[in-house]
Amino acid sequence: MTAFQTAVKENKKKSPVVQENINKEESIFSAKGLNLWYGNDQALKDINLDIRKNGVTAIIGPSGCGKSTFLKTLNRMVELVPIVKTSGAIDYHGVNIFDPSVNLVELRSSVGMVFQKPNPFPKSIFDNVAFGPRVHGVKKKAELKEIVEKSLRGSGLWDEVKDRLGESAMGLSGGQQQRLCIARCLAVEPEVILMDEPTSALDPKSTLKVEELIQELKKDYSIVIVTHNMQQAARISDKTAFFLNGEVVEYDNTDTIFSNPQDKRTEDYITGRFG
Repeated sequence: MTAFQTAVKENKKKSPVVQENINKEESIFSAKGLNLWYGNDQALKDINLDIRKNGVTAIIGPSGCGKSTFLKTLNRMVELVPIVKTSGAIDYHGVNIFDPSVNLVELRSSVGMVFQKPNPFPKSIFDNVAFGPRVHGVKKKAELKEIVEKSLRGSGLWDEVKDRLGESAMGLSGGQQQRLCIARCLAVEPEVILMDEPTSALDPKSTLKVEELIQELKKDYSIVIVTHNMQQAARISDKTAFFLNGEVVEYDNTDTIFSNPQDKRTEDYITGRFG
């Protein structure tokens, strides 16, 4: 078993009581001197940032500032772009995710991703949620049914779809599709959920449902969300990081960032002077 597998396994063995007693500021991720380039263009510059455990961390900043790039670096999905190169480290349970011992399938199972635009598979609702567990070897129908129900309940969608699990997921509304994608993420039992503008394509009512869901999920998961919506960041996050030109300008408790920012650039951005 690799160091990465051992670290994640030991963490998941901890009881909920033990988890509750852990220092609330314990980090799940720690970026250390992280730099990233797309070819010759540097997108992230010397990022040093600790992501807290069991809470919501919002990443804000204008377009092109490196928010989504940083998010996708946390489970190395950014490397799907062939011209990407990095330096520095990101520790997850004390293991650098760039270490050769890290299995990317295992990393991305532990660190799930929900994208800006809902992307259900052209399959039934049931098969969408069961897809990940099947890939990981779950074959028994009873076990799959249990996972699907648990995941749909976790995403707040069960009561709305329980009588039509065999119907196409493409027939769901946009908000329901996004919550289905969250259920699909939950089905592989991640520890961290990364969300890249998860409500930007949704109407206000659906946005509210997703925000309420995030507040429930943070009791059991560590959530990192990229958002352009200042009000959303203020409503749902515990910590906020302000990115600008590939750098972290300021990182603090969300209340402090929005009421008493220490850097004038942060104040200018959240008050609408630019961005």
